[in-house]
Amino acid sequence: MNLKLKFLAISSILLLTGCASIVSKSSWPITINSSPSEAKISIKDKKGIEIYTGNTPATLKLKSGAGFFSKARYQVTFEKVGYDKKVVPVEFKLNGWYFGNIIFGGPLGLLIIDPATGAMFKLETEFLNETLTKSVANVDTKELKLLDINNIPAEWKKHLILVSK
Repeated sequence: MNLKLKFLAISSILLLTGCASIVSKSSWPITINSSPSEAKISIKDKKGIEIYTGNTPATLKLKSGAGFFSKARYQVTFEKVGYDKKVVPVEFKLNGWYFGNIIFGGPLGLLIIDPATGAMFKLETEFLNETLTKSVANVDTKELKLLDINNIPAEWKKHLILVSK
């Protein structure tokens, strides 16, 4: 290959791709775990569409773009019997490689390619490790509790019935 042809090929590649698209990606891996493990997880995108269901631990890829110049946002819901439901947001931020378009990708990468592919955004965190809280109101557990009358809420006292003197 002669020098002019090599230069033309390299120039074409740089002009037809965005910088973040060259050195980065538009889908990012995330690992989701919980304590206790085996919690059911569901992931919804910013439109409320469920895109994933499974159990912890899980590793999957999330798209960073949600349309032209629009970053993706997700909600991860953790559920396990005997524990409170927990919802955790997953956010994306501006990818530093996007600014490489000023030198390498040019206006095409800056204004069209990286915004259209979502490569201009990157995942804020690669790991979610959530601790679930035991549910206070558990209908599966039957127990009898003895409480001192001085340690109960005032609104309960109006429902008390005197059994004997």
